Amino acid sequence: MTRSLHLVPDPDPTPRHGRHRAASGPAAGVPSQATVLALRSIPVIGWVFLIIGVVRPFRARWLRVAFWIDVMLSVGAHAAQIPAARKIAAERGISGRRAAVMTMLLGATWWKTLGEAGQ
Repeated sequence: MTRSLHLVPDPDPTPRHGRHRAASGPAAGVPSQATVLALRSIPVIGWVFLIIGVVRPFRARWLRVAFWIDVMLSVGAHAAQIPAARKIAAERGISGRRAAVMTMLLGATWWKTLGEAGQ
C-alpha cells in the first residue's frame, strides 16, 4: 500500500490507476438503449419544429431565429455527417442509402450509436 499525502486515508485500498483502468473497459461510457432513444428524439423534435414553421410561419422574432438555426443544424450539419455515417454503416453491412436517410433524420445520434441501440 502506498502512502498518500492526504490527511484522510483512502477507504479503497485499490491503487487509483487500477480503478481507472477497470473503468475504461468496453462498457465504460456506453449509453443505455433508453439514453440512445432519448438522444435520438432530439433531432426528431427539431424536424417537427421545422415542419410547423413551414406550415404556419412563426411571427415571433425569436422563433424565426430558432427556426433558421434549426434549418442550418438539421439540414446542413446532418448532411455534412453523411460521409462519416456511410463509412460506419458500411462496416456494419448497412446500405449507403439507408445511412444517408437515417443520418439526415437523426444525425450523429444514429450513426455514432449503431452498436448500442441496433439499426
